[in-house]
Amino acid sequence: MQSELNTATEGPTLAIGLAASPSDRRPQLHEQSRLMAKIARMYHERGMRQAEIAAELHVSQPRVSRLLKKAAEVGIVRTTVSEPPGVYTELEQRLEATYGLSEAVVVDSSGHTDELRALGTAAAVYLETTLTGGESIGISSWSASLLATVDALRPFTTRVVTEVVQLVGGIGEPRVQADATRLLTQLAAATGAESIFLSAPGLLGSVQARESLMGDPTVTQVSTRWPNLSMALVGIGALEPSPLLRRSGNSIAEADQEALRQAGAVGDVCLRFFNESGEPVTRELDERVIGIDPDVLRSIPRRVAVAGGERKTAAIRGALRGGWANVVITDVNTARSILEE
Repeated sequence: MQSELNTATEGPTLAIGLAASPSDRRPQLHEQSRLMAKIARMYHERGMRQAEIAAELHVSQPRVSRLLKKAAEVGIVRTTVSEPPGVYTELEQRLEATYGLSEAVVVDSSGHTDELRALGTAAAVYLETTLTGGESIGISSWSASLLATVDALRPFTTRVVTEVVQLVGGIGEPRVQADATRLLTQLAAATGAESIFLSAPGLLGSVQARESLMGDPTVTQVSTRWPNLSMALVGIGALEPSPLLRRSGNSIAEADQEALRQAGAVGDVCLRFFNESGEPVTRELDERVIGIDPDVLRSIPRRVAVAGGERKTAAIRGALRGGWANVVITDVNTARSILEE
């Protein structure tokens, strides 16, 4: 933040005395403006304290204070904010206003060889800044951006989260399942939380299998915690499965993908698919997912999505329109693309 002095101003119109004629007031007004500009330079540019200014100019300190305030009111001093390189607060404010977000974090990934690492670092800093204690966090599985986040997260010195709860089934191909497990364990270890795993696949082959498993005590002990979460940490998926999700064995079959396309789906959060307006796409597929219900998810007070990249632009836009997230952490190019339409 910096203050600019508007030295070109003609000065304010001040009432100096009722008995003075306009010609008598003109020199007084000029002197008042000159003194305001002089005091403003001494204070803002030279860094002098008000008491020092008063002593040097042989005026009272209350008068110095009044003239500094008046200088701002009449435009002699104007405050501007200059953003450092790589900071995009104006873009963040536009995202917040357009989509009704609580907060947007926009990161410049152009100088990074790994865009996911840039996103993950920004998300980790956001968590380090905003987790102050007593949180109960739900986290989705099979998200490369969330893996980058927990990898970048530094351990807290005190316990700031009571529990980290899985939001969608994390059982899959054994070599990839380790990543889903690592998401929970690293976030829990860094925040001092207890890990609550959902010991089930994210997607089952039939509605009947899903109904049976959702009633199992190992699942209900997790699902009953979902309505009481204070925060959800999620990725946003495009309709085309990510490499991580595809390798996990929880990805959507091509026939299901085509059905979702026909229904207008553009992306998902926790395997819950939505269209470009963010409205859930109710399909038979939705009834085979072992995970948090869409309405329960969107009732969690703080819903933080970490996602970026051209491939996910439509999905991120739909997720924000539909209230699937009220905090978004993304890269500058994606942010601009989301706002263009």
